[in-house]
Amino acid sequence: MHFTESNYLKTKREYLRFLKSQEILSEPFRNKVGQLNNFFLPISKEIFKIFLKNKKTKIIGLTGGQGSGKSTIANIFKIILKCKFNLNTVIFSIDDFYKTLKERRKMSKKISPLFLTRGVPGTHDTKLLLNCLKTLKNFRTKNLLIPKFDKSIDDRMPKKKWQKINTKPDLVIFEGWCVGATPQKNRDLIAPVNSLEKEKDYNFIWRKTVNNELKMKYNKIFKLIDISIFLKVPSFRYVHKWRLLQEKKLRTTSKGKRTMNDNQIKNFIMFYERITKNMLKNYSKKAKFIINIDDKHRLKSIKFN
Repeated sequence: MHFTESNYLKTKREYLRFLKSQEILSEPFRNKVGQLNNFFLPISKEIFKIFLKNKKTKIIGLTGGQGSGKSTIANIFKIILKCKFNLNTVIFSIDDFYKTLKERRKMSKKISPLFLTRGVPGTHDTKLLLNCLKTLKNFRTKNLLIPKFDKSIDDRMPKKKWQKINTKPDLVIFEGWCVGATPQKNRDLIAPVNSLEKEKDYNFIWRKTVNNELKMKYNKIFKLIDISIFLKVPSFRYVHKWRLLQEKKLRTTSKGKRTMNDNQIKNFIMFYERITKNMLKNYSKKAKFIINIDDKHRLKSIKFN
């Protein structure tokens, strides 16, 4: 397939238009065209090459800590893959597959109170997620509904608001903070990583259950991923910093909806700390593409495995 200069200009125009729509408050994107040319286009080109090998639907697992920019970057890839490579791309988040509030209440009573808080493996509807991914890879249906989750009410949206897929996708970008996460050895679960684990999970029930979920149900899901992209942040400290910024933006864009204050954010990300730190330590060896992000939230370098 041949790409003209006008093709690049159209891609660049759509990319810049999208970034402008995302610039909220005082956080403008830096070096926009440089990031397009040096990061997003090279990775998109490699994805296109992988797709061309057999032209079958590919699942792209896009992962990174909270606030690393997953949803923004997923949309950037969708724009480029459509404008430049004419690939039909579907995006959804693992967050959309959270169990309902009612289901998590049951878990919190039956296993551990910590399961009331959405986030960790065990709080997603893995059966529904696995079925969706399998259907997308072997699309033979007239339409598929992908759930949507409303974080402001901490519950799943009604079916009439779910994402409708009615044509076979070329690519599926499946994004989420724990997408591709691997379990730890049981001995590594013993020492608590924060006060939440020390005070609220002193009997290890919560973290052992989370780890077992990764070993069993989530492993089956992550095996369906064909291409993995890892947004690697400098350290977990920046997950906290950038998650605060993310919530600040939510307060601006979600008028009237419930958001979290700074102290609630601090407590909330403790639920994510163990798996995020484990991924920062180990996932670079596993991912196909690693995008290193610096302490100013800029794309620093890329690595292809």
